[in-house]
Amino acid sequence: MAQYVAIIEDTEPDEAVNLWFPDLPGCFSGGDDIDEALENAPEALALYAQDLAADGRALPPPRTLDELKADVDVAGDLRDHTVALIEWPPLDAAE
Repeated sequence: MAQYVAIIEDTEPDEAVNLWFPDLPGCFSGGDDIDEALENAPEALALYAQDLAADGRALPPPRTLDELKADVDVAGDLRDHTVALIEWPPLDAAE
């Protein structure tokens, strides 16, 4: 089972929490709090995968955290924000 790194931006009080995937450009989620953003993340992944499949493509393999830390375009966000691993496919989809 793959795990995609998600970056959670929770910077402003009383504002929505944003979550995005460095390996999946344009794939993002959100919520009123971190729990809700994480809860919505598998659906964002599913919709992203669905769009790729419609174009005859598959999700790219996820990079490891070390690989992402070595990416200068991502390293600062990893350092400045919360990171989570999102299972793909979601555990409830695998049942």
